[in-house]
Amino acid sequence: MSEIKQAIHSATSLGREWEESLVDRLIDLSFAEDIGDGDHTTLCCIPADAMGKSKLLIKEEGILAGIEVAKEVFHRFDPELQVEVLMGDGTHVKPGDIAMIVTGRVQSLLQTERLMLNIMQRMSGIATMTNKYVQRLEGTGTRVLDTRKTTPGMRILEKQAVKIGGGVNHRIGLFDMILLKDNHVDFAGGIANAINRCHEYLKAKGKDLKIEIEVRNFDELNQVLAIGGVDRIMLDNFTPADTKKAVEIINHRFETESSGGITFDTLRDYALCGVDFISVGALTHSVKGLDMSFKAC
Repeated sequence: MSEIKQAIHSATSLGREWEESLVDRLIDLSFAEDIGDGDHTTLCCIPADAMGKSKLLIKEEGILAGIEVAKEVFHRFDPELQVEVLMGDGTHVKPGDIAMIVTGRVQSLLQTERLMLNIMQRMSGIATMTNKYVQRLEGTGTRVLDTRKTTPGMRILEKQAVKIGGGVNHRIGLFDMILLKDNHVDFAGGIANAINRCHEYLKAKGKDLKIEIEVRNFDELNQVLAIGGVDRIMLDNFTPADTKKAVEIINHRFETESSGGITFDTLRDYALCGVDFISVGALTHSVKGLDMSFKAC
């Protein structure tokens, strides 16, 4: 099993076959939508037996991510492609760096180029953005979390990019953690109902999942503290001043997370309030890909 799939396996709880299947299906779908019944541009002008090599050229400073996935793309399309990795995932790169060289059939190099770049530019952009947030939090003890605000079909890869950038994965999906948000609380009829029904459900299903609950004000916070039965409290759209007060009230009885309306500029203000985590949707939903190209050499 490749390193990327090993990393995915360590981050999830549904089993190796399911995890590998997600990556395999993503690659298959991506080739299907890009190549269709054939790359007629390449097929019409490049002989089938032509051999060559291409280099992955970095054109922007950032954190490299996606090398292991790129190797998977190349090997699944053409097992005879030879990949020489010069810079691994997590490397700080700059314009002019060459991250890898791939040797083999020119037709294969041309047909895998765009999918490899799409994945690597996206993942590297996420890793770079995450690393900036991690540096912003340096010395505070607060860790930055991703969210489920990801590109459909690419969540596993995007969350891996967050880890490469130094961030922490929140839940992978709806299956590996209980997160009682405002709508769950409202539809359930309140904090107490939501928490109690959660425990009844987990007991009935024989599941052992961490429980987090979102609170919108101090009244809801006090209700949660009176009931207990959760692992983490999310302070949603609290100001820094109210966050500091809430953290003092919670007093380490539960993990704490700040969320909602937090920008890069205000990030450290929230961290200095003493929260354990800050969740940032922008890590995956508002990211610019890192500039790079795949050129003949």
